[in-house]
Amino acid sequence: MNDPLGAAALVAAIVSTGLLAGVFQLYAFAIMPGLRRTDDGTFVVAFAAVDRAIVNPWFLLVIFFGAPVLTAIALVTGWGSASTAWAAGALAATVVCVVITVAVHLPSNNALKAAAGAGTVDATGIRGAFREARWAAWNVVRAVLSTAATISLGVGLAQ
Repeated sequence: MNDPLGAAALVAAIVSTGLLAGVFQLYAFAIMPGLRRTDDGTFVVAFAAVDRAIVNPWFLLVIFFGAPVLTAIALVTGWGSASTAWAAGALAATVVCVVITVAVHLPSNNALKAAAGAGTVDATGIRGAFREARWAAWNVVRAVLSTAATISLGVGLAQ
């Protein structure tokens, strides 16, 4: 890519999307497997604490929303270049990650936090309602998509 603005946008998109992939992979490879080994009460308290911590401006603006926004900017600024198709594919993948998060993860996370915050003593019921295996499986989909998006953006930069 010969356009400095387009190249800068593409690099920023790569960094943000790579960080997003890393967060999803961290959940897939460490957080969820670690929590899976805990008792129900520990799972509920720990997951709620991690979820409260990750919902912060740095994560939301720079990584979660930053990845699709920066990828869209890279797509627009590089429109018509050899990177266009790669950026378009990456944008589609990151948008699907956002949709999965909104449709699958946020409702589960919010329900768990609400139940945990209500002082409910039925940790087994809360954990069961959370549908841990479903949450983890869809997170792997997000990890794969965001990793593919990062690779796609990198290929686009190399064009």
